[in-house]
Amino acid sequence: MRRLCIADFFLPKEDAKPGQFDVFPMQAVTVGEVATEYAQKLFQADRYTDYLYYYGLSVQTAEAMAEWCHAQIRQELGYGDLEPETLREVLQQRYQGSRYSFGYPACPHIPDQFTQLELLGSDRIGLTMDESEQLYPEQSTTAIIAYHPAAKYFSA
Repeated sequence: MRRLCIADFFLPKEDAKPGQFDVFPMQAVTVGEVATEYAQKLFQADRYTDYLYYYGLSVQTAEAMAEWCHAQIRQELGYGDLEPETLREVLQQRYQGSRYSFGYPACPHIPDQFTQLELLGSDRIGLTMDESEQLYPEQSTTAIIAYHPAAKYFSA
């Protein structure tokens, strides 16, 4: 059984040779406040079916943007030739590395997301986190990215 944590996928500073370094990619994406406002209008107008479809579409749009950004990061890191050719392969995580979001088993300590948002300057895109540790707008996601070949999603 593998007993790894995200830190295991990065080069420890003390192990780096002269001129060698590691990078720590992060991302934050949002569909924006306009999506939240429109969803609320649909809900308040008792248009529940439209609300559910629209809300689902906006959440999945944020997820698609996150996957696109992750693919861009893999490309910039020089792993473009390892990209999957089909959507099925993308969904099966047949690419190098993983993106991990706060609140999931690999990085459960959600308050660390406040630091991430600050480092990314997410307020520039209107993305914040409230006192209940929820992202706003809701249709948003953040991640840290490990590009090590062994980096895969953790499971019990």
